[in-house]
Formats: sequence, structure tokens, C-alpha cells
Amino acid sequence: MPMNLTLAPDWWIHEVGMDSDTSKYRDERRVPVAAVAAEVGLGGEVEYRYDMGDGWRHRIVIESTPAQCSTGELPLPTCVAGENACPPDDVGGPHGYALFLEIIGDRDHEQHEDMIRWIGGVFDPKGFDLNRLNRDWKAARARRSRG
Repeated sequence: MPMNLTLAPDWWIHEVGMDSDTSKYRDERRVPVAAVAAEVGLGGEVEYRYDMGDGWRHRIVIESTPAQCSTGELPLPTCVAGENACPPDDVGGPHGYALFLEIIGDRDHEQHEDMIRWIGGVFDPKGFDLNRLNRDWKAARARRSRG
């Protein structure tokens, strides 16, 4: 039976632990994605929380689990699908992102030009670059193994 886990910063898990059971929480910096996928199993879900002041939550569904390698090293996960662009850093959480999208979508909005300048030009909220994400994961793993 699939299970659910939450990945989050260790300090936040500690704070939550003062009031509730944290057995289904994992420190985002100490657990590989492939290990989490193997732990929750096929059909399991992972909630990734970050930037706690803004309340971001990402739902990740495990559609296939990694096979164990003979070397003991977990395989690099591969993202097979996704939706939408990542919100810009420091946009103000889900509510701030909704306002940002409203403003950049309305050329007559008084803050439109300021937001376009702040984002650096073009922003496609529907954009999702699957190849870039998988390249970034591969590069991150290479950095960790060198480091």
C-alpha cells in the first residue's frame, strides 16, 4: 500500500514535532529523492514544503519506483511530466503569485511594467521544461559526488 511523506527543512520538522508526530517527515537535505520514492512506493505521494513563511507546497506522485543498483547507489530519478513554471523567488507565496499573474496578465494594470521589469522580461506561467529539470538533477548529483 502506498504511503505519504513530507519533505521539509529540518528546523521546521523540529517545530512541528513539538505538537505532533513527525514519523512521516524527512529532512529535505538528508534524503535522496530516489530513496524517498522507494520508501513511499508506487502510487505514493510526497509533499515538498519550502519557504515556510510563504507556505509553498508541492505534491509529487511516484509513478514508478527505482530499481536497486548492484553498487548500492540509488539511481537518479527522472521526471516524466510536470505542469507550469516555477513561481519567481520572493513573489510572496501562493497569494502573491496569484497577484503577480494577475498583474502581468493585465497590460493596463498600474504595476504591470514594474512586475515585467522585476521578472526580467518575459514570464510564461504555463512553461515547464522537462529536459532542463532532468539536466539540473543530473548536474546536482554530479556536484554532490565531487563535493
